[in-house]
Amino acid sequence: MSAGERLPGTPVPGHIWNGYEGIKIAGDTWGNPQNQLVILQHGGGQTRHAWKGAGETLGLAGYHAVAFDARGHGDSEWAGEGNYGADKMVEDLIRVSRALGSNKPVLVGASMGGGTSLISVGEKHLTARALVMVDMAPRIEVEGQKKIQDFMNQKPEGFNSLEEVAQAISNYQPHRKRPRKLDGLAKNVRLASNGKYVWHWDPARRLNKPGAPDYRQRLHNAANNLDLPVLLVRGGLSDVLSEEGAQDFLRQCPQAEYVNVSNAAHMVAGDRNDIFAESVVEFLLRVAPPTS
Repeated sequence: MSAGERLPGTPVPGHIWNGYEGIKIAGDTWGNPQNQLVILQHGGGQTRHAWKGAGETLGLAGYHAVAFDARGHGDSEWAGEGNYGADKMVEDLIRVSRALGSNKPVLVGASMGGGTSLISVGEKHLTARALVMVDMAPRIEVEGQKKIQDFMNQKPEGFNSLEEVAQAISNYQPHRKRPRKLDGLAKNVRLASNGKYVWHWDPARRLNKPGAPDYRQRLHNAANNLDLPVLLVRGGLSDVLSEEGAQDFLRQCPQAEYVNVSNAAHMVAGDRNDIFAESVVEFLLRVAPPTS
């Protein structure tokens, strides 16, 4: 099941993998498949397209970069109510990594994808060569998290036009210049049977509470077990991960390196992909070179 009809111009995924419990996972790849695998996992409400620029940069740097739509997002299959917990997303990650022939990938995760990555390595479900956390740590700001949830929960019946969609995104990201053309929105919405434009994700996943205390405690416990190279990247304008939250994580994980990207908010790669990608490549070339 999916949100509706894909709009013309929506990029077709380059690959489809079998995720946990048979859920089809859609993704794209860049670079040499024989080299070090870097798996890029997006945040809630995003798609693999959030990583396009970073994936291209990593591919040019010699890495095999892979970005996939999380279950219930983009072109991946919907899993239905009760099937969007962290454990199932961890299992999807493991299966994609295995399908690509890697038992020690680099994990790069933003927000929700960062939580999946942290649990995967911190709870020893997956062995990784390095971990990059993007505007995500065990401690986040409640108000910032609420803004994300409010954005995702608006207009469940759908938008009347792409102009309305563009306005909703602009209201959520006022620091970004609003694009003149609306063509790029095609990958973010689907055309529902009622003729309205709806977000690409499964509404059932809105029932998950990634800010819940038990989930945050699980992330905190996982962070205590990190024994690999770690890079934390924070958006300087972020209202989700504060500087205090970042420093808490750095005290908890003293081997972690830190980059604060000014003029970027929660969606760091989308706001300043140039600085983000350069920072990640510089880190990875030192701790996880593209070739052995």
